[in-house]
Amino acid sequence: MREVIIACDFKNKEELYTLLDALKNEKPYLKIGMQLYYQEGAPLIKALKEKGYKIFLDLKLHDIPNTVYSAMKVIANLDVDIVNVHVAGGIEMMKKAKAALVESNAKTKLFGVTILTSLDEQTLHDELRIPSSLKETVKQYAMHIKEAGLDGVICSPYEAPMMKEIGLLSLTPGIRFETDDHQDQVRVATPEKAKTLGSDYIVVGRSITKADNPLAAYRYAKEEFCS
Repeated sequence: MREVIIACDFKNKEELYTLLDALKNEKPYLKIGMQLYYQEGAPLIKALKEKGYKIFLDLKLHDIPNTVYSAMKVIANLDVDIVNVHVAGGIEMMKKAKAALVESNAKTKLFGVTILTSLDEQTLHDELRIPSSLKETVKQYAMHIKEAGLDGVICSPYEAPMMKEIGLLSLTPGIRFETDDHQDQVRVATPEKAKTLGSDYIVVGRSITKADNPLAAYRYAKEEFCS
């Protein structure tokens, strides 16, 4: 079942609740990222879960294996639906993150971040000094995710077909409506295009949160992607 996740990149919970009020009786899947989590912390996550929202906690853990293991033990107590780590932390780090969730009997799905959708191939070569092509790098990272036993990959919609071949779920940010400005994303797609490419989850932010009518925008995204 495909899911539309709203990126809640807000300064505080008041801004978040304003959006949720505008969405009326809808109970969307919410992405809570670093800005909002660092401002409001675990109490916000617990409150949202009590209200029946699904949560993707987007903290992109990236540290030595034991530190990530300890952090994931804490996150397991929040009962979020999806959490993520950076693949660049290595296979052992990812295995420790997964182990923490398993040992805690958490139902949380664990995804790995490959290459951020704000990066293009030139940046990969010139700044990160990775000689492989972007596609080859993402594929290799995805194989590491598979080896570590994670559930899926956070990647560009254009890499979703590759993830299906490898046997991983794909969660794809970089989603914009046809009429939107791409802003700081490089590899973007519409909800309909992401559906065609085989994404399992899409993350939609400003196309919904900055819309004149967020409810209509959310329903449009669901119609285009989930139907």
